[in-house]
Amino acid sequence: MTLFQIFTRVVATRSFTRAADILQMPRSSVSTAIAELEARLGIRLLNRTTRVVAPTAEGEEFHERCLAFLAESEELDSLFRSGARQVEGRVRIDLPARIGRLIVAPQLPGLMARWPGLQVELGMTDRAVDLVGEGIDLALRVGPLTDSGLRARRLGEIAQINVASPAYLAQYGTPQNPGDLGRHWQVAYASPSTGRVAEWDWQAGAQDKSCAVPWRVSANSAEGYIAAALAGLGLIQIPAYDVAAHISSGELVEIMTAYRPPAMPMHLLFPGRPRGLRRITAVSDWLETVIRAEITG
Repeated sequence: MTLFQIFTRVVATRSFTRAADILQMPRSSVSTAIAELEARLGIRLLNRTTRVVAPTAEGEEFHERCLAFLAESEELDSLFRSGARQVEGRVRIDLPARIGRLIVAPQLPGLMARWPGLQVELGMTDRAVDLVGEGIDLALRVGPLTDSGLRARRLGEIAQINVASPAYLAQYGTPQNPGDLGRHWQVAYASPSTGRVAEWDWQAGAQDKSCAVPWRVSANSAEGYIAAALAGLGLIQIPAYDVAAHISSGELVEIMTAYRPPAMPMHLLFPGRPRGLRRITAVSDWLETVIRAEITG
């Protein structure tokens, strides 16, 4: 582990402790490395407080140079290698849980067979992780993007549908339009980040509309959301790919087909580091191919 690599991780996480955890080394070693680097350069690179570590003006400039140098070094290291060894090293990916389990993980053997030198770390969660702070190389995001300063590559849109279980429909009847929803129950989806319950959405011509629907059960993950619908606890709105098998088996039924929710955009996100890391490019291109083939078309 070079001093440059340690320094860039400390800047990314704004913490000696978090950097040490990601780098899998003692915190004292990280602190010693930064002190050694500052002594060599004869400048102060970081301002340290009890709460946060932040780069000085000189540290910011040095950080940019370090990122460029590390990216170039990695490219040079693999430039003249042949065959599968041209793409190697660790790539940390964060994915929505069900996309990771249903779509990406089953396709991974093909990627690993092509590039045996790769080591892929899969994070599967429905929360929005901090790519820079948690050392994530690549993330898949569904829904509108916030202005995060990250680089993004749009992959298309995910169609959504309205579904319910046959048992629920037998008990409460089948809603025909949004005007019927006041007499029904939904399974509420609560944001894992904010806890906010999403409203029921639909498209009316060129307009997006929404309303509140009564609920008795909420879930903050796609797995729980679908499981509650399968148990007959209410109506849900869900990406079509997510419940395709349940619809085929008859466990769920699509309803209100003329009032589907708007499609959701999907993006690949990258930290704002220099382009050109071969392993990141290889994995992101592969992931885009998989997602377009299986979900967005």
